[in-house]
Amino acid sequence: MTKTNISTSGSRILRVLKALRGHALNGVSNGELASALGESPANINRALNTLIDEGLALKLDNGRFAPGVQLLQIAMAHSSEMARAQDRINEINQRIMAGSR
Repeated sequence: MTKTNISTSGSRILRVLKALRGHALNGVSNGELASALGESPANINRALNTLIDEGLALKLDNGRFAPGVQLLQIAMAHSSEMARAQDRINEINQRIMAGSR
């Protein structure tokens, strides 16, 4: 499958966002991100600035970068929705089991 009509800057931003995973406590440096993603520090900086502006990343007091509050809220909302779906599945299964007795 070929990638056509995609935004390279958008792709870079999303790659940086994914690279923040696992760095909520101590963060990760711009240089570490640049090295891990094979990008220039300037490109990583632009991507981080976009993510920070949208609340998806933040700069910690130690100068490193971590997932932002908006990203954590998205994750929590997803987790809550999946829990509600599992509760519904469990309820349906209980009804099925009660009807088969």
